[in-house]
Amino acid sequence: MKGYTLDQAEDLLIGKRGTDDREEYEFELKLELIGDMIKTARKKRKLTQEQLGEMVGVKKAQISRLENSTGNVTLETVIRIFNALGAKLNLHLQM
Repeated sequence: MKGYTLDQAEDLLIGKRGTDDREEYEFELKLELIGDMIKTARKKRKLTQEQLGEMVGVKKAQISRLENSTGNVTLETVIRIFNALGAKLNLHLQM
């Protein structure tokens, strides 16, 4: 049985870096990580989804969708959520 590094496995299963499939995978992975970070920060501050939604001006359902990476969200909303949680958000754009 041949072994693979993580990079090799991703190239084989998802596609090489720079391909459309790989870019979509990387984007979705980052969205999921943002949802996990929001959920972790919210729980650390002992807030419910409803309480966080009230602080940000959105419904509980939108917080839930964001945490579970199941809905569309604007960058403005993400920034407002991190501000409400007292967390810093750093964006890095590479072209």
